[in-house]
Amino acid sequence: MVAKCSNCALLIIAVVLLFSTTGSYRIFPPNAPNLTTVEPPSSSFNNSERQALIQSGWWGSHHAIDPNHCYWRGVSCDDAGSVVGIYGWELNYESKLLQLQTLNFTAFPNLVSMSLDGMGLTGSIPKEIGTVTKLSYLVLSNNSLHGKLPPTLSNLTQLEFLYVSFNSLSGIIPSTFSLLENLISLELDSNQIEGPIPLQIGNLSNLIKLNLSHNLLNGSIPFTLGQSKNLIYLNLDSNQIEGHIPIEIGNLKQLQILNLSSNYLSGQIPLQIEALVSLQELYIEFNQINGSIPSEFQNLINLHTLYLSHNMISGVIPPKLFQLSNLVSLHLSNNQLGGNIPSEIRNLDFLCDINLSNNKLEGLIPSPILNCFMSFGKVDFSNNLLSGNIPSKIGYVDKLNMSHNLLSGSIPFLSISDNPYIPWREYSLSSLDLSYNNLTGILPVELTTIPYINLSFNFFECPQGCKGFHAKSLIGNTPRSVNSSVQVQKTEKPRNLIVIALPITCCFLFIIFVGILCYIRCTNKVKFEQSSKKDGDLFSIWNYDGKIAFEDIIEATQDFDIRHCIGTGAYGSVYKAQLPSGKIVALKKLHQRESQNPSFDKSFRNEIKMLSQIRHRNIVKLHGFCLHNRCMFLVYEYMERGSLFYALSMDDDEAKELSWSKRVNIISGTANALAYMHHDCFPPIVHRDVTSNNILLNSELHAVVSDFGTARLLDPDSSNQTLQVGTYGYLAPELAYTMTVTEKCDVYSFGVVALETLMGRHPGVLILSLFNSSNKNIMIKDLLDSRIRLPLCQRDTQAIVQVLILALACLRSDPKSRPSMQQVAYELSNFEQSSLSLSFSKISVFQLIA
Repeated sequence: MVAKCSNCALLIIAVVLLFSTTGSYRIFPPNAPNLTTVEPPSSSFNNSERQALIQSGWWGSHHAIDPNHCYWRGVSCDDAGSVVGIYGWELNYESKLLQLQTLNFTAFPNLVSMSLDGMGLTGSIPKEIGTVTKLSYLVLSNNSLHGKLPPTLSNLTQLEFLYVSFNSLSGIIPSTFSLLENLISLELDSNQIEGPIPLQIGNLSNLIKLNLSHNLLNGSIPFTLGQSKNLIYLNLDSNQIEGHIPIEIGNLKQLQILNLSSNYLSGQIPLQIEALVSLQELYIEFNQINGSIPSEFQNLINLHTLYLSHNMISGVIPPKLFQLSNLVSLHLSNNQLGGNIPSEIRNLDFLCDINLSNNKLEGLIPSPILNCFMSFGKVDFSNNLLSGNIPSKIGYVDKLNMSHNLLSGSIPFLSISDNPYIPWREYSLSSLDLSYNNLTGILPVELTTIPYINLSFNFFECPQGCKGFHAKSLIGNTPRSVNSSVQVQKTEKPRNLIVIALPITCCFLFIIFVGILCYIRCTNKVKFEQSSKKDGDLFSIWNYDGKIAFEDIIEATQDFDIRHCIGTGAYGSVYKAQLPSGKIVALKKLHQRESQNPSFDKSFRNEIKMLSQIRHRNIVKLHGFCLHNRCMFLVYEYMERGSLFYALSMDDDEAKELSWSKRVNIISGTANALAYMHHDCFPPIVHRDVTSNNILLNSELHAVVSDFGTARLLDPDSSNQTLQVGTYGYLAPELAYTMTVTEKCDVYSFGVVALETLMGRHPGVLILSLFNSSNKNIMIKDLLDSRIRLPLCQRDTQAIVQVLILALACLRSDPKSRPSMQQVAYELSNFEQSSLSLSFSKISVFQLIA
């Protein structure tokens, strides 16, 4: 009879599973007592239960109003007058600090259902809760409970639903939970529970929902989970789980949602996953998965969401993937995928969200890109090697990003379908990013109607002075051809003159070139000599021997007098100099011992080579340099406000000028610079010494990254990356046991600088305590610079939270788990403003780490 009832319960549960908009399940108990209070005989109520309710303090003065507790709000009794249900959401409790320990559980032998969600409960879960052996429904979620899960919970063998999400519980998951054989739904997510997932959890054969996400769980995914064949929902997101995905996962044929994101999982996606024919949502992003995308995914016929981003997946995108006719959202970004984008993408009528960015995809873009008819889609193909023209038919796309590719040609008259009479502008594209390509031609006026557009670093022509386009959307555009409105009339006479004059001019230039070459060989002097002006204007001097320049610099700095020194570093000093022309520059002069050292001479030349090739608004501009037998120095753009370190060290009044929005902009600018060095320079450049001293501010407090004296070009194929450099307090922890310097060392240093900028001081040893579970109550409001008021506007609070989330991710001890600077820069530039789920003053650092 018991088994029969259990099967009925499972059947009812399967019917009442509901989807929320985020794809998570909400399971309601089929046998929870009705919230309508049963009216027992007036003399049958239990006085001991009544007394326990009064002593809890949760009901305030209810007992004075009605002596029969069965009529109190939030209390349900059976026909005999015994309490069978307690529901906290109906209480109008007077106390703000309620504790679970104040309720005497031993007084309620018939209690079946208890829901205390969001009551603000503090303290720990008392071990006496194990005495309520008839309990089948227990909800303690969204409180402030701490301490460990008491092993006595295993005594509740009738328990079917256990929800303790969103608390501060710690310790491990007791292996004795395997005794809860009737358990249907177990939610322990958003706590600080650690240790491995016990193997015994696989014995819970009736389990339908298991949510252990956002904890500190480690170890591997237990293969025994394959025994829980009734599982419909499995979420292990945001833990520290490592190892391979077990092949036994293929036994969960009822599974509809599987989330393994944000862990340290490695190895390949097991082919056995093809057996999950009921699967609708699959999330494995932010791991270390390698290998290729299994073509067997075509068997997941019910799949509508697939997230595999931020892994190390290689190979090509299997065309069979686009046989999944129900696919709505596909994210494969930040992997190592190559080959073409399969043309079969046009087969999907429901695909409305596709992100293939940050891969090595090449070839042409399919046309149309999307056939999404239900809503306007999102397409991100940025940071690949895609070439050719932009297709004229893009489909129903709302947000389109194809930046950082090799696209060429002009922007066509775009349409959403095969019907050329339905123009692109008819359905209001809201965002378009085509920056960093090789696009040419005249910009269509229709593009000015798009709310967000970025066409920077192409070769466009712009009619009528780019009227209607924001200047920032066209940064770095250099038209390759003369505007069609300016044409020179061709005649036979000019053509004949060219035929005659061209050979003579070439011969004349050749003679001059030979003469200069002979002169250089005979005098054995400098390789290049550009025009040098007596006014010492170094803005035009490159590869000059420095005699005239050196004399002017000596005069401007009074022989590098300390009065002109504005900063000193490990490799040299920085001086402010006003040239005879009136221009002010910054001079980075190497220390005397370095200028006479051949190895430092090589470093100096490396810096010149790198900086001469860099063009970025957040990287300090190099105007020129001087090589001299007495010293050598670089000539930089002068930054009026000095270093970020200096700005943060000022007194209270001057520090207030660095508002929250300006600090976020400084952090974002620094991220953009490092992302450019790591991902847009070939080969990539690693700074190696990212500190607040090496971030300079101009008069408008815009940030530029400086000091490449220790930078090196990073050859991905070279193992010679063992030079120990950097500044104490900013060094990545892995440099303590390995001398290998990678981009992820810069990422860690950036995380320190980001924290320092928000705190107004170097975080010091606080960095270690932020990741210590014993310091889980550190609030972000207590981290921020106390010299200025806490942010008031929603945009500032949202931006600060976003910066802290990214900074903490950058400070992870494992370099592989840190994001790339490209990811950080993108998140800072594209975060969507929304209201915070909690008050800003109530958000803890641990919540951001979890």
